[in-house]
Amino acid sequence: MIQAIEQMIEEHFPEMVDIRRYLHEHPELSFQEYETANYIASYYDTLGIPYERNVGGNGIIATLQGGKPGKTVAFRADFDALPIQDEKDVPYKSKNDGVMHACGHDGHTATLLVLAKVLKQFSALLPGTVVFLHQHAEEQTPGGAISIVESGKLNDVDVIFGNHLWATSPLGVVETRSGVFMAGTDRFTIEIKGKGGHGAYPHETKDALVISASLVNELQQIVSRRMNPLETAVVTVGKFTAGTSFNVIADKAEMIGTVRYLNKDVQQQIRNDMEQIVKGVCATHGVDYEFTYAPGYPPVVNHEQETNLLLEAAKEVDAVKKAVVVQPQMGGEDFAYYVQRIPGVFFFTGAKKEDSPYPHHHALFDFDESAMTIAAKIFVRTLFRYQRTYNS
Repeated sequence: MIQAIEQMIEEHFPEMVDIRRYLHEHPELSFQEYETANYIASYYDTLGIPYERNVGGNGIIATLQGGKPGKTVAFRADFDALPIQDEKDVPYKSKNDGVMHACGHDGHTATLLVLAKVLKQFSALLPGTVVFLHQHAEEQTPGGAISIVESGKLNDVDVIFGNHLWATSPLGVVETRSGVFMAGTDRFTIEIKGKGGHGAYPHETKDALVISASLVNELQQIVSRRMNPLETAVVTVGKFTAGTSFNVIADKAEMIGTVRYLNKDVQQQIRNDMEQIVKGVCATHGVDYEFTYAPGYPPVVNHEQETNLLLEAAKEVDAVKKAVVVQPQMGGEDFAYYVQRIPGVFFFTGAKKEDSPYPHHHALFDFDESAMTIAAKIFVRTLFRYQRTYNS
């Protein structure tokens, strides 16, 4: 039966591409994915698979009951886009100005919808229950995952698996690891309140720009000089705003950035060190400041047994060249909230497009669409291996 399901997935690849490209043309930002949610709901209406809408926001949960006893297995796909102008010269270029699927969420959605369509044809022979979880707002905190978890709609799920089409890894390569797989992702804002003035008379001012530049350098020493070198973390100032004119000394400056970490102790150390450094630099220069530290998604911590099971299942897929354990990634994912409550694993499916060597969140981002069939087949193999393992 598995081979028959995989064959049908291949036969439906053109539809998978059509769905992905339609969604790519019509992206919507996090927490604003109303038409995308309508599209997903309409697809399940056509399939005759029951679903719930507005789960934790714009989330949709469809449920396919198999004809044989078994566990409840959930597969998750996110469907929000990013505030990026699509600069690709392709027929399926985004039609929404300044909004783009630059991370593959359109592909995740297409994969899960077609998988649901195929599995529906075999529902009488399927063990257990398959939950198709379509999640809104992965790209923007607080994210959609936490509200879906808190809704209680996943309380009966025994295990959850999430796939990310990974455009920087070769096609046919599957990557994951047990334990910490992806980093915690926090955000900070620092505003320096100086005293502006004429560019010719700096001694009469307190230059917020110069003070902030000094602060940027100090913050970089948290990781390089204050932390245990065996720990892993990142402190990045991603935005620096100051000044109004070439001959005016800035009275204020603002920095916005991110902190990435793999364990909670490191997160707390960085937060404490940042506050100490900001306070000290500003005291030295006699200026006021505002420091805001906003915790984001926690690290994604995969469960060991489920990770091993998925890696073995992935190796059964013909198109998978290798399924490997990799080092933790410093990117973040709100899939972390699911695996805090439910056994599960998040993994990458290689989707590198040879003529599009651009990373995620890039204006020219694209991926090899054939990776969608690989991801769907991995879900299938994982479903059956899990049911055999835990339903005996």
